[in-house]
Amino acid sequence: MDMKEIANIHNGFRTKFGIPRQSGLIDSLKSDIIFVPEFRNPDALRGLEGFSHIWLLWKFSESVMPDGEWSPTVRPPRLGGNTRMGVFATRSPFRPNPIGLSCVRLDGIDLHTLDGPMLHVSGADLMDGTPIYDIKPYIPFTDCRPDATGGFTDRTFAEHLDVIIPQDIAGRIPADLLSEIKEILTQDPRPHYQDDPTRLYGMTYKNHEIRFTVSGKLLTVVSVFKASKNLF
Repeated sequence: MDMKEIANIHNGFRTKFGIPRQSGLIDSLKSDIIFVPEFRNPDALRGLEGFSHIWLLWKFSESVMPDGEWSPTVRPPRLGGNTRMGVFATRSPFRPNPIGLSCVRLDGIDLHTLDGPMLHVSGADLMDGTPIYDIKPYIPFTDCRPDATGGFTDRTFAEHLDVIIPQDIAGRIPADLLSEIKEILTQDPRPHYQDDPTRLYGMTYKNHEIRFTVSGKLLTVVSVFKASKNLF
């Protein structure tokens, strides 16, 4: 079955590094969903305004394995990168079919823009430009299971870093952007098999390059400077 790309998401994440590992971890992160020309029909969104959240079915476009290749086990980053789990017991991008599933908040719908109907969402864990295959409404009475258990993720979910941004750096960053950067960094974007306090990490968010180090549970930002192009 050939799947059609119906839309793309647009936000401040130029690369995979720094993207939250799951949707909903940082609700303040904003994204826009713009449909491809074939699906820019307002009628396709009729009734969607009544839902607070939606499911996105999307492609791991930056993590595609060669055709016909797959591994039955993967190494989840939250387990340190050394422990193997079955691929179907994880949300790893390296799967037989590179498909992701994310639940995001629907903040608003613009039916008439220069790019056709547009969805404004928050809490997405997708890179800028990611292809979206389908959109479905989140239905609380069936999609929310209060008795569900989270397997090995139950013991890793609460792992966060303390973030220090020196005042001379923080003072040069707009307040709303500063808050978003802090929330992204507290999720610890490093590969979890790396634990070198002298290593300098870098990530790009919106139009800023961020450099930082991590020692134990403390992340320190050492520089923030403007990139060449603002994507969002």
